[in-house]
Amino acid sequence: MAELPPVPLTLEGSYALHQMFRFRRADWRQKESLHRNRILKEASSVIGAMGAGSALYSHIGHKGDLLLLHFRESLDGVHRAELAIAQTELADFLEPVHSYLSVIELGLYESSAKTYAELAAKGIAPHSPEWQAGVAEVITRQSAAMSSRLYPQIPAARYLCFYPMDRRRGESQNWYQVPMAERQRMMHEHGMIGRRYADSVKQIITGSIGFDDWEWGVDLFADEPLVFKKLIYEMRFDEVSAVYAQFGSFYLGVRIHVPDLPRVLAGELP
Repeated sequence: MAELPPVPLTLEGSYALHQMFRFRRADWRQKESLHRNRILKEASSVIGAMGAGSALYSHIGHKGDLLLLHFRESLDGVHRAELAIAQTELADFLEPVHSYLSVIELGLYESSAKTYAELAAKGIAPHSPEWQAGVAEVITRQSAAMSSRLYPQIPAARYLCFYPMDRRRGESQNWYQVPMAERQRMMHEHGMIGRRYADSVKQIITGSIGFDDWEWGVDLFADEPLVFKKLIYEMRFDEVSAVYAQFGSFYLGVRIHVPDLPRVLAGELP
């Protein structure tokens, strides 16, 4: 029997697009108030029409001023949201500083090991038509059971923390050369830390391999921002993070409702 695949199965759901902008305040101040009001009315109408699948944040820090998050069931859907924003007159005053494209992902380490072992026990060769059919059955069943996690609403929490990350694949440590059973053990222990914070923070993991420069994106939603520091700090001591994790830039935002956009651009935080 051929060696079992090292790649765990994954479930994919909604596509996610993060858009980060810098607001060109100097150009904005040169416009007459009536013109600004018309621009804001149009932008508010466009963003408001996007519904619960999009959320607007006032970005904290020098990396930008506004952050837009979109969840859609298709890649075309998030691109349509992007194009709709670009067509507003407000976009003339928004300088894109970063974006991140990914898809909500659930890893199935435990189910993968079980499925691969059961198929191998039946004498089914990896990647054969019979093997692929068995895997597809598991994916279909698990996707139905996990539908609410694969296609979630954007949490209504006041604060958002977003960051991309990789698994190390060079130097003396390479995540992708670790046997799947060991990766499964480490991910299980890693996940147990997150569960202890489940009452105070909502976490959504997205996969971006083939879509963007990092391998995963992490969105944390909470009403108390200090929980971001506590959760991420504790996870740094966990084996999977301490040995194999590499982190990108962090982005922190405050949720704002569309009617409050004029106040935020005027320098007020509702």
